[in-house]
Amino acid sequence: MAELQAEIEEYLVYYNQKRIKLAFKGLSPVQYRA
Repeated sequence: MAELQAEIEEYLVYYNQKRIKLAFKGLSPVQYRA
């Protein structure tokens, strides 16, 4: 179960900070909000 939690947390970091969204003009969601 701890391994699953770690995977989820890692994915959330990717989802919020690293992925590039075309709707945000090529910025990650965190960069877009800043």
